[in-house]
Amino acid sequence: MNKLVTTIALIFVSVYAFGQSCCFVTKDEMQLMASNKAFQRSHKLPKPYHHISQAGGEMITFATPDGQQANAFFIKAAKPTNYTLFVFQEWWGLNDHIKREAEHFYTTLGNVNVLAIDMYDGKIATTREEAGKYMGGANPLRLENIIKGAIAYAGPQAKIATVGWCFGGGLSLKASILAGPQAAACVMYYGMPVKDVEQLKTLNTDVLGLFAGREKFISPAIVAEFEANMKLAGKGIQVKSFDAEHAFANPSNPAFDKAATEEAWNMAINYFKARLK
Repeated sequence: MNKLVTTIALIFVSVYAFGQSCCFVTKDEMQLMASNKAFQRSHKLPKPYHHISQAGGEMITFATPDGQQANAFFIKAAKPTNYTLFVFQEWWGLNDHIKREAEHFYTTLGNVNVLAIDMYDGKIATTREEAGKYMGGANPLRLENIIKGAIAYAGPQAKIATVGWCFGGGLSLKASILAGPQAAACVMYYGMPVKDVEQLKTLNTDVLGLFAGREKFISPAIVAEFEANMKLAGKGIQVKSFDAEHAFANPSNPAFDKAATEEAWNMAINYFKARLK
């Protein structure tokens, strides 16, 4: 009898553990690049910026499936809506630049909730070394639980769109996969793609990928492989590689490329507006 009880308990624990983590339990290639000095140097130190919300944005907390709490900068839609846009940080963390970008999407898209999610649990990097430490050291299971908590916070009726840059570009794609049938749109700026075709097959949306053609880390070969994998998965993919460096769309980046940023922004806004209606 004791042996039977033990066996049943082990089965229960195994099923529970599987239910808690379905997809992203190992570090992706971008996280593994975090300690690469050349990769670190490819990120210019951001210019100082302090964001004051004009749209009522505020920091909130929400529960995550691992029994913890997570943080986000939340801007509630003026009128009730099922649409929520998840905004994912660069490798620096949820800094004021990301809050500004979240608010920019909010004011441009119209009636949509915007949730800029803190993936580092309150840590914000101010040096390349800190950013590498935070990104490389982030626990993939914790990242997944934060995303799942955000999906639960948005609610079961929510139609979820995602966008992110750098580390957040990859998180944008992962969040759309984790959102399942609630996924409505996905934009990723120069992030590491998910390479598992079986995982890509579970996407409920197409993807707009905006990449930096001059960078060597998320290289043109990686982008081409992503396009091929999306086609194998039977999913829609639109890609634009700009003649620009990594992080070209960050206004606080000293290497900010205004022309490429404006073109990418217009593509992202048109993409979202066609799907969030």
